[in-house]
Formats: sequence, structure tokens, C-alpha cells
Amino acid sequence: MREDWAGSGVDLHLELSARGGRRRALEEALRQAVREGRLPRGTRLPSSRALAAELRLSRGTVSAAYDQLVAEGYLATRPGSGTEVAAAPSAPGMPPGAFPADAAPAPGLRREESVPVHDLRPGQPDVSAFPARAWLRATRHVLATAPAAVFGPCDPRGRIELRTALAAYLARTRGVLTTPDLIVVTTGFVQAINLLATVTGGPFAMEDPGHDFYREVVRRAGREVVPLPVDGLGARTGTLTPGVAAAVVTPAHQYPMGVPLHPSRRLALREWGGLVVEDDYDGEFRYDRRPVGAFQGTAPEQVVYCGTTSESLGPAMRLGWMAVPPALIGPVTEAKRHADAHTEVLGQLVLARLIETHDYDRHIRAARLRYRHRRERLRARLSAVLPGAALPGVAAGLRALLLLPPGGPPEAEVLAACERAGIALRPASPLWHGEGRDGLLIGYAAPSDRAFPRALEALAGTLAGREPRSRPARSSS
Repeated sequence: MREDWAGSGVDLHLELSARGGRRRALEEALRQAVREGRLPRGTRLPSSRALAAELRLSRGTVSAAYDQLVAEGYLATRPGSGTEVAAAPSAPGMPPGAFPADAAPAPGLRREESVPVHDLRPGQPDVSAFPARAWLRATRHVLATAPAAVFGPCDPRGRIELRTALAAYLARTRGVLTTPDLIVVTTGFVQAINLLATVTGGPFAMEDPGHDFYREVVRRAGREVVPLPVDGLGARTGTLTPGVAAAVVTPAHQYPMGVPLHPSRRLALREWGGLVVEDDYDGEFRYDRRPVGAFQGTAPEQVVYCGTTSESLGPAMRLGWMAVPPALIGPVTEAKRHADAHTEVLGQLVLARLIETHDYDRHIRAARLRYRHRRERLRARLSAVLPGAALPGVAAGLRALLLLPPGGPPEAEVLAACERAGIALRPASPLWHGEGRDGLLIGYAAPSDRAFPRALEALAGTLAGREPRSRPARSSS
């Protein structure tokens, strides 16, 4: 390997044809790279000196090739910025000016979702309120103090710093009884339930209604899903049978009905004796009274406790955890090793620092106050426009289930009206295993403080039958 190539500022892979002159071969190689999308618009190219050294050409040959492609419109030069890729003629079969990134998605794939005008989708917090300053402070501390070894291989369970911090934090805030050795750091609940479906044979009982995507995750892992009915007291745990391998429940705040699991149902769940997967998806956000403690604290040998930062910090963080019974920690750790070796380390260390300094607690408390205020505004506004509509389970969490009144417009019609108004939310009916109830899942935490009032008014107006005449501009977040 040549030293001048190794030290060049911008790497560029080009295959030059052996036929014809070197300048012509370079021009064609660059044209082809632009046409194929390997060099997207705005890509900075190496200097003529660096590329000449890399390709063992004269600098004059490279400069002449650059000049020719600038004249053809493939490249552009900017004073002080060098040479970069400009708009180029399209590849065969593509519309003029299009690049491969603009093409239709491959079969079976969807385009990335566009940002809605009013984002009321459940399952995410106000990401504009992410504690960036605290995260930056913690990151600087970690980078300044962590030994170089943290950037090497990691225990599949996760960094000991985070597992230690989580064991203390979960005991203090959720009543979880565990130790650092029994915690596995994951990328979220999807990975957690996938790991459990991998190491546990037999059917999984899952709440009906419950999260439809998680049902699909379990099915794709090769496990049968058995409906676990839910009523006003939570999951009907007395219906569980010995043939069920695991029961996936949301005891603190049932998803989506919002009821806590009744003490008699908790007792029945313990007496059943099978593996319980506790999804504590929004345990930090209780508004009207102290949070309901984790079920795991009453049966640590029986329960896998799962939590994430998806609703406290944001889904993009991809940080979650499992407190695993001793009998399962070995198989789960091995399954995690084969799933992805281990979760990304720097984020683990930063989160551990946030927990240790109580910056995480401060962020949760501030968010809880803001979301409680939003919940009150949502409840009052919806009661005004839909006096007969049911809005159960808003004592906690970041979303509300709006059950549409009988005799009113069906769910599909209401969703279509919301879409025309630029409002993004979720239908409720897919949450049931069979035929579901018409309703909407409204994530009142998702918009920014600035955007929430406009989103609420748009929703209220749409539900009252006052749709906007034209789609409004996207609200800032």
C-alpha cells in the first residue's frame, strides 16, 4: 500500500478501463459512478493532486478530466470547497435528473414515512425535549474518563456500569428485585421478546387487546400466540393454562385499555407459576397517584421485567433492559450473543452516567409535569367535541385510547378525515386479536410544546366534523 494513498484526504474507488487513453478512462469511470448513484449529489471528490497520486496519473490528466465533467454538468467546483458531484443525466430507465436514491423502493419495502403535519402517533415522547445538555455532559465525562478497553468487545449482557446503575434505579423507582448479573441490556422490547421467544418453547399468551406488532414478532420467532382476554380489571390471568409457555402482560398500565392489573389478578398470575414477561413500557409516567410497582418485585424468580428508554428519551436511542430470573440468564445471554454480540457501548455508558448523576430522574420529573398538563388539555377538549366518547386509561402513559361512540362515523372514516387534515395517529381495531373496537390511539406526547396546541385543535376540529379545506403546512416541532 502506497503511503501517499494511505494519507489522502478523501477515499474514492474507481476502476479505469484498460482500453483507450487514461484521461478518457477516468472521465468514463467518474460518469458511471455518478450515473449509478455511487457518487450522490454533493459528494466531495479528492483533489486533483491526491487522485493523481492514488491512480498513478499525472495531475494534468486528472485536472483535465475534472474540467471536462464540470463542463458536462456532472461535477461542480466551488471556491474553497474543491470539486463535488452536481446534478447529472439520469441512469437508463430513470427520469431525467433522478438519482437511484429517488427511485421507487424495492418490492416489499416502503418509503420512509414523511413527517406529518400534526404528529399524534403513540409510542414516542416529545423528542424536541431530549435532554441534550445533560447527554452532552455525560458524553464528555465518559469520553474523558473511560478506559480504551470500553471500545473493545463487550459482555453480551451489556456494560457493567449500566447494569449496576439500572439495578439500583429500578429497585428505587419501580420496586424491581434484581442484581447487575441478572440484567441484559437490549435494543428495546422487540429484541427482548425475540430473545425470550428464542429460548422458550411453547405458546405465548398475549393480552387481547394488546400491541399487534409484538404479536407478529412472537409469531415470526416461531411461537404460537394465544389470546389473553382483558377486561376492566386487566388481563384475565385466571384463564392461563399449564400449556402456555409464557404470558406477556402490562400490569402497571395495560396497553391499550390503560387499567392496572387488579390485585386478585396479580395473585392468580403468581399462582399460575409460568414465565411472565412484564412490559413496563411507561412505568415512569403516572399522574394521578403514585406509580403502581412492578409485578416483578413480587415474583422475581418467575418474571422477566422489561423496560426501555423509548418513551423517556426517544425510540432512536435503542436502549432497553431485561431483569431476568436466574434460571434464564444463561440461555438469554447466549441468545443475545448470537443476535448481535452486544448493544452499542457508548450509549450504555452515557445512560449509566445520567442515572448516576440523577439527570435522568430530573428529566423524567420535568417530562411528567409537561405530559400531565397535555393530558388534561386533551381530555377537556375531546369531552367538549365528543361528549359520549370513552377515553379510558389516561391516569398514566403518553397516549390515550379514544373509543368511538356507537352510531357515529366508523374508524376508517375518522382516520381518513384525520389524514386529510394532516393528523397522524393509530387505529385501535388492529390491537384486538379478532374483531376489534373502533377507536383511535392518540399520542399526546409526540408534538413539541409549540406544536401541541395546533395539533390538538386540528384533531378536535376534525372529530367535530370541521375539516380544513386544504392540507396545512407542517407544524414545526
